[in-house]
Amino acid sequence: MSGQRSKAGQDERPWSPAELAELTALQQRNEQLPEEAPRALLSVRLSVLTDETTSPVRQELDLWRNACDSGLRVVGVARDLNVSATKIPPWKRKELGDWLNNRSPEFDILLFWKLDRFVRRIIDLQVVIEWCQKYAKNLKSLHDPIDLSTTMGKTIVSLIAGMAEIEAANTSTRVASLWEYNKSQDKWITGRPAYGYRVRKNDKGENALEIHPEQAKVLRYARRATLRGLAATRIAKILNRANAPTRLGGKWTSTTILICMRNPAIMGYRVEMRDKYDGGKRSQLVLGTDGKPIRVGEAILTDEEFEELQTALDSKSRRNAKAWTKDSTKFLGVIKHKDCGTNFNYRVSKSKGKRFFYLRCRACTGKGIKPEILYDALITSVMAELGDTPVEFREYARGAEMRGKVKHLEGRIDYYMKGLAPGGRFARGGFVQDNAEESLEALMKELEDIDPATTEDRWVLTHGGKTYREQWEQGTMEEMHKDLLRAGITFLVSYENGEHVGELHIPEDVRNRLVIREDDFALGM
Repeated sequence: MSGQRSKAGQDERPWSPAELAELTALQQRNEQLPEEAPRALLSVRLSVLTDETTSPVRQELDLWRNACDSGLRVVGVARDLNVSATKIPPWKRKELGDWLNNRSPEFDILLFWKLDRFVRRIIDLQVVIEWCQKYAKNLKSLHDPIDLSTTMGKTIVSLIAGMAEIEAANTSTRVASLWEYNKSQDKWITGRPAYGYRVRKNDKGENALEIHPEQAKVLRYARRATLRGLAATRIAKILNRANAPTRLGGKWTSTTILICMRNPAIMGYRVEMRDKYDGGKRSQLVLGTDGKPIRVGEAILTDEEFEELQTALDSKSRRNAKAWTKDSTKFLGVIKHKDCGTNFNYRVSKSKGKRFFYLRCRACTGKGIKPEILYDALITSVMAELGDTPVEFREYARGAEMRGKVKHLEGRIDYYMKGLAPGGRFARGGFVQDNAEESLEALMKELEDIDPATTEDRWVLTHGGKTYREQWEQGTMEEMHKDLLRAGITFLVSYENGEHVGELHIPEDVRNRLVIREDDFALGM
C-alpha cells in the first residue's frame, strides 16, 4: 500500500516500538476490510514539532484507528512535515499535492486529523471543497464537524463558502490600506528594501533600515565607474569577476546595474514602482504631506551624487530604447545560450539615430542574432519533431456507471445459474431450459467484454481532433510558447565558425508533458 512505513522517515522523532506495533496491528486490521470498502487517503501535516503540538505519529495513529472503526480502506498516507499550512496550500504540498493533482482516482475520502492541520486559510479550504464536489470525493475531519456526506457537513460547507468570499474581499482591502499607510511613514514597517540596505531591529524593537556595507560598496564603485565613462556592461563584468554580491546570488548584468543606479532609494528615500511613458516600470520617490521625499534610512549617495550619476547615465551616446524587457521576448525560457544556460532576450538599441533589433544572451557578450531568424529556426525544428503529435486532453472518468452495470449483470447471471441448477425453475429441459442457457451465455459474454479498468475512477486521454502542427498554425506564437514551456523543451544556441547554431532538446516523456490538464486549483493560486 502506497505511503505506509515502518520507521521514522521524515518525522521529527522516531516511532517507538509500541507505536510501530500498534501501527502494524491497525494495518493488518485494515487489510481485512472488503475490496469494495470506501478508499481513504490519510493526510498528516505539521510545520514545527513542539511539546504543545500533536506529533505526526499520534496524528497518523488516530487516523488509522478512525479508518478501521469507520470501515475505510486506507490506500495511502500523505505526510507533509515542516510545511506551513498558511504559506503552502494542500495542492502545492509535496505528497498531498501529488495525490490531489495526479492520483485522485485512487481514493474516495480525504481524512485529516484537525482543520488547522489541513489548512489555515478559509479560501484554501473552499477551493479543496469545490474540488471534492467536482470529483465526488468526501472530505472528513477527525476533530471538526466537516464531513461532506452529512447534512451538517454540507451546511458548514455553505457557510465556509460565504466566509471565503468575505475574507478575499477584506484581504484585498487590508493590503491596499496597509500599503497606503506604510508608504506615508518614515519608519520601515514591511517590505523588501532596495539593494544596498537591510532590515534590522532598533532599540525600540521596531524594524529599521541600515546600510548593507558590502552592497553599498558595490553601488559606490558603480557610480565612480560610470562617471569615468565605463558602460554598464563593462561594470557588470568587473563585478562578476570580483564576485560582488547581488541581491539573489546570481550574476550582474547591465540591466541589474542600471536598475540599482537609477533607484532613488539609494538616497535613503521611500520609493514605489510606477509606470513609465514607454510601458515599463521604474522606482520613483514617494512624497510626504509636505511635498518632500520621505526619508526611511541613511543615504548611500547624497542627493547631489545621485543627480550627478543620473546626468552621466543620461548623457551616454548609446541608449537602450527598451532593454531586456521580458514582455518583448518571444519564447522566453525556451531559447537559451548553450554555454551558460541563460535566456536569450530581445534587445532594442539606438545609436546615432538608428534602431537595432536583435536577440542575445543576457549574461554573455556573444554576438546578437536577428529575432526572426532565430524564431523561424526554432519553429521549423519544433514542427519537424512534434508537429504530428496529437493534441490530447486528460479527463476524469468515473467508474460508478460501469460498476452498476457489472453488478446488474452479476445479479442476472446469478438468477439464471440458480434457475438452471438441479431442481431450479429452468432445469426442466426443452424450450424453457434452452432459452435460459442462451440468456445466461449472452449475459456472461457481455460481462466478459467489460474492461475491468472501466469500473474504476481513472484518468483517460482524449484526442483533441487535431495535431500540434494544426493547433500551432491556427493559434498564436504565445500559445506555442506556453506548450513548449510546459513540455520542458529548450532550444540551445551557440556561435560556431562564424554562425549561430541551434539544438532542440526534447525530454523523453514529452508526449505525457504535452497532455493538456485542467488546473482545478487555479482559483486558489
